[in-house]
Amino acid sequence: MKRYLLSQSVKKILLWSLVLVFVLAFVAMVSAEKVEITYWQYFYETKKDTIDVLIDLFEKENPDIMVNQVTFPYEDYNVKVAASVPAGVGPNVVNLYYGWLPLYINADYLQALPEDAFNPEMIEKDFFPLVSAAKVDGKYYALPTAVRSLALIWNKDLFKKAGLDPEIPPQTLDELVEYAQKLTVYDKAGNLVEEGLTAELRGQLHHWVREILIRQFGGKPYSDDNRKVTYNDQSGYDALTFITDLTEKYKVGQPGFLTDDVTAFKAGKAAMTVDGSFRIGTLDKLENLSYGIAEVPSHHGIKSNFASFWANGITSFTEGEQLEASIKFLKFLTSDSTMELWLKNIGELPAKPSVAFKEENINDPKY
Repeated sequence: MKRYLLSQSVKKILLWSLVLVFVLAFVAMVSAEKVEITYWQYFYETKKDTIDVLIDLFEKENPDIMVNQVTFPYEDYNVKVAASVPAGVGPNVVNLYYGWLPLYINADYLQALPEDAFNPEMIEKDFFPLVSAAKVDGKYYALPTAVRSLALIWNKDLFKKAGLDPEIPPQTLDELVEYAQKLTVYDKAGNLVEEGLTAELRGQLHHWVREILIRQFGGKPYSDDNRKVTYNDQSGYDALTFITDLTEKYKVGQPGFLTDDVTAFKAGKAAMTVDGSFRIGTLDKLENLSYGIAEVPSHHGIKSNFASFWANGITSFTEGEQLEASIKFLKFLTSDSTMELWLKNIGELPAKPSVAFKEENINDPKY
């Protein structure tokens, strides 16, 4: 009887060993058939997490493709691209700021998007007109998923504390200064405790100065061909003076306060800030922060804003099966469903009217 049981146990072990061998062989066979591509972007938590979700959805729709996401700190990003792509390694699909396109194209980091997969007429029909910024010498080299704009963001609790209506932000630059003065708090030793308005030009404020304030003070940032800056004039002086007056004259903020503007606002120590729409997803995660978001203030009746975008392109060394997989992934990243998820998770606005103009998005008070 013992010998029989032992024999049965040996048979079971052999049987399960064979099953395991077949399973491993099947997994190896499936893995070998998969096309593997790499996606690069700079690290920003909500963007990194959202791409992880999107990769999972894409791989379920395309079980023959595997996508690996790699992120780097923003300040190291272009250095990494410059070191890898010319060597034929690194990303197949790369995320880049649209203003970097001339650099990337001249350095041969990108290939033009194949027109049989990305028809230029369809691109211009489906996307907002700003997509033309990704067109160089008649060819598209990248496409955006979303558009970022600037907004005035304010802390409702600090408004209440200062005796201001938490639902009504300043509408003009004069009101902005007036509100900021009421919201600024110094201790008895003269140390800034709460900023009325952030004053960090390292952040998004340089966009506010160059793209918005210059225009509101009667100038234009660039020449008609967009190749030269044209604000070395009175409008440039007035715009920059407005910014320096915030710290030097009105003393409503300080560069470097609590490290930077984002940290100060997230900590509830800055009452107002001008920041990008991409910040919405991050701020929404903060349970103790009650905030509002509105258009940046006007000046002398002039309203203005700034739109920019990060786009995705395909690197020059990508070819064959990897090129086909990269095209599929890029189409997925610029689909309506991806733009909807990007808006929900991050706050950047959809690059297509078909998504942006949905009733629920138009009526959302933040969007």
